[in-house]
Amino acid sequence: MTFADKMSNKAQEMRGRIKRNAGQVTGDRRLEAEGRAEERSGNLRQAGQKVKDALFGSGPRRRPRY
Repeated sequence: MTFADKMSNKAQEMRGRIKRNAGQVTGDRRLEAEGRAEERSGNLRQAGQKVKDALFGSGPRRRPRY
């Protein structure tokens, strides 16, 4: 997972958390639901990137030292 992907996913999760909390405070159920969906989407994207990294590896390939 590249740093940019990680930050993008985390930012989406945080935006969702802010919307969800704002919806709870104001009593706006639509905003709360929208925030939950955005938060979960960010979490799922992070999990997908972690699975992809585990399967295919991540980062530069290192040559063994002999």
